[in-house]
Amino acid sequence: YASAFVVMPGGFGTLDELMEAITLVQTGKTRKLPIILVGSKYWAGLVDWLKNTLVAEGMASEADMDLIQMIDEPQKIVDAIFKHYETTGFVLTPAERKMQLYL
Repeated sequence: YASAFVVMPGGFGTLDELMEAITLVQTGKTRKLPIILVGSKYWAGLVDWLKNTLVAEGMASEADMDLIQMIDEPQKIVDAIFKHYETTGFVLTPAERKMQLYL
């Protein structure tokens, strides 16, 4: 029941959780949440690979890449989360509530 995924540099477990979060949002198994990668220097290679390999080979779409943001400054991270919820609201719609109950 997260409101955002803020992902710090990490190892295989972090990558596993990141990919799970992206997959849940991409497939509509959970509501669209901000997915923010902190440490652009750390994540740049992965994001480049996702774009240049997965998207280029049709395994993911350009729209899927829009699910991810790279932000390094704490206040900008907070701002991005609040900006997201200014348009979507914090309260789950009935459809989103059902989606989370039957995940």
